[in-house]
Amino acid sequence: MQLLSELVAAGRERDGVLFTTPERSAPYSYRDFCTNVWKGGNLMRHYGVREGMTVAVVAGPKHPTDTDEPGYLRDCPDGLLAILAGTLDGAVADVAPGPEIDGTALVAPAAWLDRYELAPGTKALAYGGPSDDPTVAGFERELWSENPLQPPGERGPDDPALRDAEGTYSHGELLAASERVVEEYSIDAETTLAFRAPVTSAEAVVAGLLAPMRAGATVRFGDDAASDLAVAGADVDVPEKTVLRPDAISV
Repeated sequence: MQLLSELVAAGRERDGVLFTTPERSAPYSYRDFCTNVWKGGNLMRHYGVREGMTVAVVAGPKHPTDTDEPGYLRDCPDGLLAILAGTLDGAVADVAPGPEIDGTALVAPAAWLDRYELAPGTKALAYGGPSDDPTVAGFERELWSENPLQPPGERGPDDPALRDAEGTYSHGELLAASERVVEEYSIDAETTLAFRAPVTSAEAVVAGLLAPMRAGATVRFGDDAASDLAVAGADVDVPEKTVLRPDAISV
């Protein structure tokens, strides 16, 4: 497995739960999430996302409170979905965008859109809305009507897929790192993983999304109950005995 599209396609065929959250009664299955990643890729193509372009992604809750910070997941995987969807179109997903957005698209919670200044031609897609701005597309609403098929296009392992504050990473580098994480931490289909780190680095994406998807594990958001494994920053205390620190991962 060398392409993120292959990881998504494999997840589409998996049984079981990928994400759970205490704020949603029904869990997110592998099949539903990965089908929606395909839909997300087709939606972004509708707004001009293509190979070599940039999609800025701000992960966060659907309805952020004053205490929520960009990058932290509490109740939904929409930011993670957008990251993978952009890479399926051949774009680079920027998970640590600054306040000025110069990419083809920005995907973010509707409540945080006013924090960003978009360049002419940059399309805003919001989740958790609706937005009062008629130029902003409703990410969730428009996702449902999209084609549930894998977006077209040929990708290579060396093609860039993700960017953070430290650099840009290829499909192959991200997936190789995810394989190392799965092996080192013995992650399998029975593992539950608490995602307690901000989605603002390649290492966090590898540890909290790509490695669990590779192994068929279940990722938990916003749950104080202990899981088998936690993904958390170096300065965060967690109830889990085993902690995967993103800054200890090499991508």
